[in-house]
Amino acid sequence: MVNTFPPGFLWGSATAAAQIEGAAHEGGKEDSIWDAYARVPGSVAAGDTPDRAVDHYHRMPEDVALMKSLGLDSYRFSTSWARVVPGGRTVNAKGLDFYSRLVDELLDAGILPWLTLYHWDLPQALQEKGGWTNRDTAHRFVEYAEATYEALGDRVSHWTTFNEPLCSSLIGYAGGEHAPGLTDPRAALAAVHHQHLAHGLATTRLRELAAASSRPIELGITLNLTNAVPNDPTDPVDLEAARRIDGLWNRMFLEPLLLGSYPADVLDDVRDFGLAELIEPGDLETISAPIDFLGVNHYHDDNVSGHPQPASARPSLKPTAKPGRSPFPGSEYVSFPSRGLPRTAMDWEVNPDGLETLLVRLGREYPNLPPLYITENGAAYDGDVVVDGAVDDPERRDYILAHIGAVARAIEGGADVRGYFVWSLLDNFEWAWGYAKRFGIVHVDYDTFVRTPKASALAYADVIRQSKEADRQAIADDARATLSQVEA
Repeated sequence: MVNTFPPGFLWGSATAAAQIEGAAHEGGKEDSIWDAYARVPGSVAAGDTPDRAVDHYHRMPEDVALMKSLGLDSYRFSTSWARVVPGGRTVNAKGLDFYSRLVDELLDAGILPWLTLYHWDLPQALQEKGGWTNRDTAHRFVEYAEATYEALGDRVSHWTTFNEPLCSSLIGYAGGEHAPGLTDPRAALAAVHHQHLAHGLATTRLRELAAASSRPIELGITLNLTNAVPNDPTDPVDLEAARRIDGLWNRMFLEPLLLGSYPADVLDDVRDFGLAELIEPGDLETISAPIDFLGVNHYHDDNVSGHPQPASARPSLKPTAKPGRSPFPGSEYVSFPSRGLPRTAMDWEVNPDGLETLLVRLGREYPNLPPLYITENGAAYDGDVVVDGAVDDPERRDYILAHIGAVARAIEGGADVRGYFVWSLLDNFEWAWGYAKRFGIVHVDYDTFVRTPKASALAYADVIRQSKEADRQAIADDARATLSQVEA
């Protein structure tokens, strides 16, 4: 597969601390909300916990060597708040030392470190004080960001504040499928606003710290965005349902960050749940602090109806969830009927064209949109088995290649996309699904922790190689053209 990408296009892979590190109570780390939530009976499939995960904490150099062998330009990882500031109290030097060693290992391998501050592992001690329902947590987040920057800012230039705040607010506080497992719409909307505020406060503070030390810095946030497709585009009921999902899942996150305001229709949709009362003077100016990039996570679209559908709830993020109406504020009368597309093991539809549509739409609807990076895209499939030292995973390989093709088409259509990070580098602890779902392009034996690159990893490495060869050829062609002009 050969696609033409802009010169310097960044190829990477991504992980999250809670999903891969293990060492849940080593080196000064205390409980995150996911450590605590996983111990609640029925919260995670098979009673799995992230205690060991895939042992990246002890096998980090091996994993970085694996990244280098695949030709990755960049590695997007998260730091664990519960490891860096355990209990939300005192900075843990041992925790920061692990990430310092990781950054050095990456730089020695020629891999750009891309750091995410929050990938859902809030210290449990802060959750016991209200977590993201408590406005003070936003200020504690800034302290955590400062401590991390002071240790790593001399070597890390790319910083993401939050990964998928939709999941850690709406799904964690209203949907009940992610930690802390609440089903309170008011709490969920408070979490949305306070995470937005934390993003803005941290963005401003990190930019100040970088300026004071004359260091380059690129700051952004990663959102998981969808296309809310009306099941029947001629049906006003389905059109209204799609508007609600687009408002709640996309625009409630995009517009405060990019435009400095919540969408008026969304505020009206959730008027009974107290969001407007949380907004203090100056909040939206803080939230809309300029960013240098927007990370886009996309796995699937959402086919939306306003009519009840038998067993047609949105594919669940939790194996014990039951089909039914959406639990999220403002979208109670929404269902997600099948439109007959292929499905992954997560029961998510496969539609690469949706990624192209989304990327082009973002540039069209938001004139002030910063450059885009696909910070997560990938798929879980069943049947990953090591045979003679190899893993054949043709469905995942085809999924990844098709979505890379969609990114290329979006760029041709005018989208300013500058990089692609496949999810995930390693099989891992897949949140409420435990170890039952494998997203990795590298297989992990959960008993021995042996890593085996899958066919999808080899195909991705080939895409990277071809892209770099095209870059080198373009540079050589430009040099020859310049020389010919000089000689003429």
